[in-house]
Amino acid sequence: MRRLFYCAMCAMPALIATPAAAATLDGAKLSATWGIPFVGILLSIAVFPLVAPKVWHHHFGKIAAAWAVAFLAPFALAFGFGTAASVLVHAMLEEYVPFIILLAALYTVAGGICVRGNLHGSARLNTGLLALGTALASVMGTTGAAMLLIRPLLRANDNRKHVVHVVVFFIFLVANAGGSLTPLGDPPLFLGFLNGVGFFWTTVHLALPMLFVCAVLLAVFYAIDSFYWRRHDARSAFLDPTPDTPPLGIDGKINFALLAAIVVLVLMSGVWKPGIAFDVFGTHVQLQNLVRDVLLVAVLLASLALTPKSARAGNAFDWAPIEEVAKLFAAIFITIAPVITILRAGEAGAFAGIVHAVSNAQGKPVDIAYFWATGLLSSFLDNAPTYLVFFNLAGGDARTLMTTDATTLAAISAGAVFMGANTYIGNAPNFMVKAIAESRGVRMPSFFGFIAWSGAILLPLFAILGWLFF
Repeated sequence: MRRLFYCAMCAMPALIATPAAAATLDGAKLSATWGIPFVGILLSIAVFPLVAPKVWHHHFGKIAAAWAVAFLAPFALAFGFGTAASVLVHAMLEEYVPFIILLAALYTVAGGICVRGNLHGSARLNTGLLALGTALASVMGTTGAAMLLIRPLLRANDNRKHVVHVVVFFIFLVANAGGSLTPLGDPPLFLGFLNGVGFFWTTVHLALPMLFVCAVLLAVFYAIDSFYWRRHDARSAFLDPTPDTPPLGIDGKINFALLAAIVVLVLMSGVWKPGIAFDVFGTHVQLQNLVRDVLLVAVLLASLALTPKSARAGNAFDWAPIEEVAKLFAAIFITIAPVITILRAGEAGAFAGIVHAVSNAQGKPVDIAYFWATGLLSSFLDNAPTYLVFFNLAGGDARTLMTTDATTLAAISAGAVFMGANTYIGNAPNFMVKAIAESRGVRMPSFFGFIAWSGAILLPLFAILGWLFF
């Protein structure tokens, strides 16, 4: 979560900004070896839980910090302390801090809404809950929808032997694909909104791809869940460990108003542009973003103060999932900085092959290539900065991309949002859902095990999606 000194830093920009720190780093001068720490943190996330789960569980924060230092220390020696500090501050203030504050606010507020009483996880009920979460994701964000419904879904299925597939499809639908219709749904689309893309542009241009993907996934899920229910789980329905009393109801209703406040604050930061910014080591912190983040923290604190204790107790609410996301994504945002800088250098950078892969001989964008390139990189890089990279590779002019190159922007948007479901690290809610499920005793797939699920189900679906729409 954001450090308390953030506001103080932004309030005294003249004191800490320096010319050396403000220098712009040229991505064309960076070699691909600067991406090694980023690859290292990704491999750590993938391998450590398999080979040393106890070490990872107790020390993942230290391991993540070590990779961040492994980038920053030699970078400071090579380019100077000022440039390294500028990169660090930019990664934190421009990207990580707003990202984690929004996630923490949604996590806290949604975690204060408790659906009490017991549901019984039949195939119909589970499919209905997934469909509801998918619909809510574009309104309250994938994080908010995921945190609202994952616990009731787990409680509804706590008598069943086979639950892993329920959580996997929940990640596919609620934590990712469902957030594709508005900038509130997923961080990549919010970044597009801040760069000039119309609020309802994605609603119009991604509606059919989203309906296709979600309808197919819901149908496949219903078939799989029905099979497990008939063959194995129906007989254990009477062994449900969760009592049917009290009756169904909702505790913590005040958090619905706080969720609405989050929506308003996010919209405000995209609409209200006073033209005031604070320079912090070369990073320009816009006033509207500062106000949004401070008020989001206030909403978080209000939720903690106003939510009945029974609601959080009913959700078994704790900070472990958001703590894991905060620590790991801090290292990801720091170590991804040189990778993004090299990509932004285009053909002059060490990753020029990516630029050539998404353009034809005349230099025009190839939509299907943008879809797959954005999607596959979003699976392993965070999908928000990946979206920005390809948004800029495609020209970076929102008016042109919304009109003349509308299919290209749709391909970038779809790739970033849909393929964030390919791995646990593609989108932050994936990690949260995994952590909550494991805290409830569900033996979730390993990093590579989850990729096996997405490879078998999502990649063929995305191949058809690309053929149909791009």
